[in-house]
Amino acid sequence: MPQPTASFRCFSGCPGTFPLTQAIYRCPTCDSLLEVAHDLDVLRKTSGAEWRALFDARWAPVSNAAGTPPSGVWTKREWVAPEIPDEAIVTTGEGMTPLYPARRLATELGFGELFVKQCGTTHTGSFKDLGMTVLVSVVNHAMRTGALSVRAIACASTGDTSAALAAYGAAAGLPVVVLLPRGMVSVAQLVQPLAHGAKVLALETDFDGCMAVVRELAKRGLVYLANSMNPLRIEGQKTVALEIAQQLAWTVPDWVVIPSGNMGNAAALFAGFTMAKELGLVDRLPRLCIAQAAKANPMYRAFIAGTDEVTPVVAEPTQASAIRIGNPVSAPRAMAALRGMNGVVEEATEAELADACARADRTGLYADPHTGVAIACARKLRDRGVIAASERVVVVSTASALKFTELKLAYHESKLPDVPTPLANVPVPLPPDVDVVVKNLGG
Repeated sequence: MPQPTASFRCFSGCPGTFPLTQAIYRCPTCDSLLEVAHDLDVLRKTSGAEWRALFDARWAPVSNAAGTPPSGVWTKREWVAPEIPDEAIVTTGEGMTPLYPARRLATELGFGELFVKQCGTTHTGSFKDLGMTVLVSVVNHAMRTGALSVRAIACASTGDTSAALAAYGAAAGLPVVVLLPRGMVSVAQLVQPLAHGAKVLALETDFDGCMAVVRELAKRGLVYLANSMNPLRIEGQKTVALEIAQQLAWTVPDWVVIPSGNMGNAAALFAGFTMAKELGLVDRLPRLCIAQAAKANPMYRAFIAGTDEVTPVVAEPTQASAIRIGNPVSAPRAMAALRGMNGVVEEATEAELADACARADRTGLYADPHTGVAIACARKLRDRGVIAASERVVVVSTASALKFTELKLAYHESKLPDVPTPLANVPVPLPPDVDVVVKNLGG
């Protein structure tokens, strides 16, 4: 196979390309976002059937001869960052996450087929690992070869991005700085970057304020920007789409529903499914639903208004803290995804997302609040007939609910403000008396 190549290019179509090892985040001509462009002519020299066979052969739950853990991202390396050498790759065995058939939940909510892509089972407990393995590997290679020199890799985060960056930075031995909105992330999310040795700066602002600061630091050349404005993140995250198709025997579902805040994940799904179709691995694209919390819904507002222009909003406090973003950086990419995948945008209230989590949990899942947003939005589309009963639906679960224990407990103790808790379940205190216990066994 000829050596595949990839480079940055302007998302809006300006001429020129830039190496993946260059610290560049926007088009120098028009200030548009960037994307990673692959040499599809080279990739087409391998047939779709050959790609499917190669990717299937690499899908193995064992380490390779060099002791590298299996990675769902790097099994697709020719489609991701093909010129990064093995010795520069930083992986923790991300990807290859379960596609869970949620049969009981499907029956309860009226779906024909409902699957949950469990991205929260990755190393740091969120899908952000998929993008971070690519970004940190490219930075690792760039710094080894002298193509890049910065004080640290940095990100703004509401929790999951900081955990992933800190872990992969620690694995590579690279310095990491994370900017968090003070008091707006869960304890579990805060402790992860601290444990990995990152410098954590808690700013008296929200995510959008943190993002403004880190962008200025990157503009001054002090740090390398690791947020999803950087298209390297999208390259790793697009493998979610490839895994879904692979796990469905190289078919695609009718719908994919994904919770989205900064919108990089919606763009990533579009990139992955589009590449699979163009290279002959699948024959069509699924429809896309971008699911937002009603308290942080700029994309939903634009969709309802019928405009491609996403007007920033001040995001309000929401249980779905990771998508509490009022000014999504990747909105233009997400708009392209909506057009390309005949997509829709839906929103979920705090009560709806809490109820969706509780219902999912009662069927054996353990849903984080962002997955709750996605399930609630899928249910609303099903109730309105937008999603037909005969259609196959995949909900992308973006994080582990173990990061949100306080929220789960607050639901079952009925302590969430203005949120009904009909499925609350609390321990029953009893004396150590067998007869009393028998009376409380139920059934």
